Amino acid sequence: MAVPHLDLHADPIDLTAALVDIPSVSQDESVIADAVEKALREQTSGFEVIRSGNAVLARTNRGLGSRVMLAGHLDTVPIADNVPSRREGDLMYGCGTSDMKSGDAVFLHLAATVAEPAHDLTLVFYDCEEIAASFNGLGRIESDLREWLDADVAILGEPTGGLIEAGCQGTLRVRITTGGVRAHSARSWLGDNAIHKLAPVLDRLSRYEARSVDIDGCVYREGLSAVRLGGGVAGNVVPDAAEIDVNFRFAPDRSPDEALAHVQEIFAGLDIEMELTDMSPGALPGLSNPSAAALVAAADGRFRAKYGWTDVSRFAALGIPAVNYGPGDPNVAHKRDEHVDVRHITEVTAVLRGYLTR
Repeated sequence: MAVPHLDLHADPIDLTAALVDIPSVSQDESVIADAVEKALREQTSGFEVIRSGNAVLARTNRGLGSRVMLAGHLDTVPIADNVPSRREGDLMYGCGTSDMKSGDAVFLHLAATVAEPAHDLTLVFYDCEEIAASFNGLGRIESDLREWLDADVAILGEPTGGLIEAGCQGTLRVRITTGGVRAHSARSWLGDNAIHKLAPVLDRLSRYEARSVDIDGCVYREGLSAVRLGGGVAGNVVPDAAEIDVNFRFAPDRSPDEALAHVQEIFAGLDIEMELTDMSPGALPGLSNPSAAALVAAADGRFRAKYGWTDVSRFAALGIPAVNYGPGDPNVAHKRDEHVDVRHITEVTAVLRGYLTR
């Protein structure tokens, strides 16, 4: 099969469409990775280019004294009759237009067209971001090619509507279970209803007051939510087991252990069992870092907190200040009518060009 052609010197709007038109659902990114690798090797100068699975990495080594990393994932969620792309006025529709092939297009275009950067550049286009963290290509790169992730600042091209979104929330999930005694529902007094025992848990969730915290001018609002509930045996049986999954999105001033202790405190004293099922740390904004501050200045000082978890957390864990910055509206990511305002593609390209050459 011929490798699709990507013109990195074309308008990044057109490059976005070309990337969207290459299907790349998670774990099926080989074709788009081939296209990106080929384009970087043939259309850029001064870059060392390597391949890691279905990830493509490139970097310059000009000895410029500072290094900026541009990172984006190549995969998308499953296609929902929204490939190939289509254009309606200023909106381009298609799977990945927002999350995050428009960001990838900006980075690829800049790699080919910024002739005299003020910083050495590293580009990381990786696989399997949209599925379980164990598959995420950044984890493989960190394990096998750790030196490729060294940088003074990392910019993750996640959709942010053209605003810098700094840091990210941490996330954890716990499974709360209750036990009881099974009985015929016609003789319910002979049983002990495990579902009823979830009522105090739901009561504490409904009365929970979320904390807001300002860090470096970014206001993070926490949230504690029931996200799944299960129980019941049959329509005539008092259940002897029930469970509820609770998700805590916590501000990055809490460590994961502190966040878990907070959740345990919320439900202390209840007749329940609690199991931690998932946990990822947050990332502090890091906007006081000179390289990050320069990016904020290039974007006219426009920034906000990142709600949700992104791979900036991985970079923060490595001691690298990182921000989310890309075209696209995160609110339409993964939707059937996913789209990007092409004006944001042009704007983000201009801002990053100024930052990388200043």
